[in-house]
Amino acid sequence: MNPTPLSAAVNHALHETPPTIRRMDEQADRDLLMLDRIADKHEGGEHPPISEGSRALDAHVVLVNAASVESKPVRWLWPGWIARGKLHVIAGAPGTGKTTAALAWAACITACRPFPSGWKPTTPGRVLIWSGEDDIADTLKPRLIAAGADLSRVQFVQGVEDHGEQYAFNPARDVPMLAAELAGVDDVRMIVIDPLVSAVSGDSHKNAEVRRSLAPLVDLAQRMDSALIGITHYSKGTQGREPLERVSGSLAFGALARLVFGTVKQKGDDDTAPTKYLLARVKSNIGPDGGGFAYTFEQTDIGGGIIASRTTWGGEVQGSARELLAEAEAEPDDAGQDAVTFLRDLLASGALPTKEVFREAEGAGYSRDQVKRAKAKIGAIAEKQGMTGGWSWRLSATEGSRHVTEGSEGSEQNYPRSSHPSGEESHPSGTANGVEAFDL
Repeated sequence: MNPTPLSAAVNHALHETPPTIRRMDEQADRDLLMLDRIADKHEGGEHPPISEGSRALDAHVVLVNAASVESKPVRWLWPGWIARGKLHVIAGAPGTGKTTAALAWAACITACRPFPSGWKPTTPGRVLIWSGEDDIADTLKPRLIAAGADLSRVQFVQGVEDHGEQYAFNPARDVPMLAAELAGVDDVRMIVIDPLVSAVSGDSHKNAEVRRSLAPLVDLAQRMDSALIGITHYSKGTQGREPLERVSGSLAFGALARLVFGTVKQKGDDDTAPTKYLLARVKSNIGPDGGGFAYTFEQTDIGGGIIASRTTWGGEVQGSARELLAEAEAEPDDAGQDAVTFLRDLLASGALPTKEVFREAEGAGYSRDQVKRAKAKIGAIAEKQGMTGGWSWRLSATEGSRHVTEGSEGSEQNYPRSSHPSGEESHPSGTANGVEAFDL
């Protein structure tokens, strides 16, 4: 049968596909088959040899009936904060200690040290780290020692060896080889990739390319049942915007991650006081979001004339990520503290509609942002008045009674509170449990 003009055109188009595109497709097929073989190796199964050709001719879509799927709980490394088999992103400006915080978590995992909330794992695990920015010998290892990590349970991805030659590990290319190397290891609890953008082979601002590039890493984390921690920066000039929108590059970085954390340096008016930082839970698809932990850095002598940084965690703070980050980054001024006093006095006699609060604030010379930050500071509670009613603000029970005894020492005014939908007050677990600043 002679080919029709249409079939001839299709055949011509297929043959004209650029060789580089064909090679990328074939390499992707081989990578996926390699990962399947690694999974079968864990399970003791067999797998047919990897073909050098393209996709198998009998490929088909696999459908799974919901009734046949076994429901499973999320496996937490740190309840509510770090989950096994999931992608997490730590984003922040340079110098806010993103990597140092991740190394502190590595110490918690490898040496069963308490996490910032006070929760402590009972079984140690291994941590795998690749860093394209920090040196292992003079930066990463000293910081792990300062954090109290079990170094025998930490492994670094140093490079790739091929026929006697060594070259740098490229997470955008070498993940299948990494998966093969990890085939016999079954206790890797956390994988750190710093910076995460290095795993993207194409344009990090294009959603499709980011998703395609991160897929092998996410798949590896799922197969290893390990938490995947990717470290990245904020985009420039994004202060004050929604925290998730501040993550550098494509929105796919924040969309793919099940949990996203944001770090900021807290601004203060006392230049002699230690610099304080804040880590906020920006997003969680598998648990509550919001809340965070204050922290500082301490320089410690680990011996041999080596000084290393370690994270010293402070108390837990409550509130939405946007409120917490905005408050931390706000320029210190007397008006901010005056706004706190204004709002506390305004709500002292009872709840007020939100519109009235903003109207009174504007009349007193305060912006909406100042009043919102004041609300977060005093833990004022927002409540909706029925299905059709508007919103109102009121003082919490503790803040209301505190207002009567204003100025008493030792009050909890420095720790913002949030409320549950039921209107019940939630207290920072760190302060309630007396969480100490750990020697991490």
